[in-house]
Amino acid sequence: MAKAYWISAYRSISNPDALAEYAKLAGPSLTAAGGKFLARGVAAAVKEHGQKERTVLIEFESLDAALAAYDSPGYKAALAALGENAVVRDIRILEGV
Repeated sequence: MAKAYWISAYRSISNPDALAEYAKLAGPSLTAAGGKFLARGVAAAVKEHGQKERTVLIEFESLDAALAAYDSPGYKAALAALGENAVVRDIRILEGV
C-alpha cells in the first residue's frame, strides 16, 4: 500500500495567535493518527510561479490514514481553535508513488 502525504500551503496568516492555538492541538492529533512531520516552515527557495509561504508536509502510512486524520475529533478541535478567518491555505492529500 502506498504512503500518503498531506501538504498544507499557507497563502496568508491574519491571526498568528489562532494559528498557534491550532498548532498546539493539530500537531499531537495528527501524530496520534500516524502522521510523521517531514517538513514545515517558510520555503527556503521558490521557483517558477511559487510563493514564499509557510508549508507543512506530513507523511501517513496510507491514504485512508491521512483522510481519517483529517476527519478525527482531535483535528476537528484544532480546526475549531483556528476559526474561520485566521488563515488562507490550501491543503492537499495525495498518495505516494
